[in-house]
Amino acid sequence: MDAATPAKAQTADTHSHLVRPDSMEWQKTRFPGCEAKTLLFDRKTGLMTALMKFAPGAVLPDHEHVNIEQTYVLEGSLIDKEGPAKGIECKAGEFIWREEGSRHVAWCPQGGLMLAIFQVPNKFFEADGRVIDAAGEDWDAAWGHTRKS
Repeated sequence: MDAATPAKAQTADTHSHLVRPDSMEWQKTRFPGCEAKTLLFDRKTGLMTALMKFAPGAVLPDHEHVNIEQTYVLEGSLIDKEGPAKGIECKAGEFIWREEGSRHVAWCPQGGLMLAIFQVPNKFFEADGRVIDAAGEDWDAAWGHTRKS
């Protein structure tokens, strides 16, 4: 597993990995107005915990949560812009989780800061029919192995 930990060598023997988000830079994503600080990422399973920052009006396009997704909103709000739960709003201090297979478009009209936990990377549905991950890679090629028992 990768953890963005400057002091990784100091914590390896204890099996505890201290991450200091305040000392990390925000990383741009391929989604306009969305930046992330990855706190934990397991390249084998796809497990990821991240701080996500959205500029006002930012949209996370059509995507499916392959397994359970959890989000705690620290600032602003997160709204389902499209999908079965259209209009549901999770505000600062609230927690939302989505079931395996849920699909929607997320929107932050006033911006937001969230702590998000994904068991497996999301599937993003492109207009040309491709299904990719957040990095733009073919989802099946990169993460298909996570669906096999």
